[in-house]
Amino acid sequence: MDCTEARTHLLDRRRGILDEDRRGALEAHLDECAGCRHEDTADAELTRALARHLPAAGAPASLRSSLERRWIGPTKRAERGVDRRAERRPWVWGLGGIACGAALAMLLAIAWRARAPSDAMLGEAVNDHLRVLYSEHPVEVEGPDTHKVKPWFAGRLDFAPVMAFGGDDEFPLRGGSVSYFLDRKAATLVFGRRLHVITLFIFRNEGMRWPAVEDTPIGHVHGTLVTSRGFHVLLWRAGDLGYALVSDVDSHDLTALGAKIAGP
Repeated sequence: MDCTEARTHLLDRRRGILDEDRRGALEAHLDECAGCRHEDTADAELTRALARHLPAAGAPASLRSSLERRWIGPTKRAERGVDRRAERRPWVWGLGGIACGAALAMLLAIAWRARAPSDAMLGEAVNDHLRVLYSEHPVEVEGPDTHKVKPWFAGRLDFAPVMAFGGDDEFPLRGGSVSYFLDRKAATLVFGRRLHVITLFIFRNEGMRWPAVEDTPIGHVHGTLVTSRGFHVLLWRAGDLGYALVSDVDSHDLTALGAKIAGP
């Protein structure tokens, strides 16, 4: 196992999902390679730092208010004397309050589970972009020649990355590598924009929960533009592939690059 292959498996090793043969080969390589041991240690420290400082997400205020009006509203009306029968049967009122509270908790949990996958995609996109920014070796194959970068992925992924853009003077292609996006391999391509770094992740979209609203035009498709922790994230789908474009560059520049990648 060489350094390029070893570094694509480091995250899998920490997640405990690497098969036994690859894990053995990787451990043997790490015993002999100080550079990959250093890369593994640095990435593990970054993972722990992100876990410590990543804010816990909650249900949005609009959702909580809507559920409170629906489930708690009748309770408050009863307290004001609208429902006089409850005053004569306090035990019924107590059970009603418990039922309303349980229903509210259940609906909030369901709503959170429905939102969580999209939040997971957003968090993964930003965290993986930070890995690129802080890595000593952010790319395994150097740009800007797209005819060199794209063929490099052959045999390293279980899909063929598709993009209609290979870099230009506005957005030079700096190189690429193989990484993971959530539970699957991804092609990682790094572009530049003045002093900014822009990271593109291409992955299979099968089984992923995408944001419910895709209202941002990106070439011939539509996607979602969101901001998290000071970074803009552009998410879209095309065929059976998913795309995540991440940077602190201006959002107009990010969507311009996304349109180039998606194609006319």
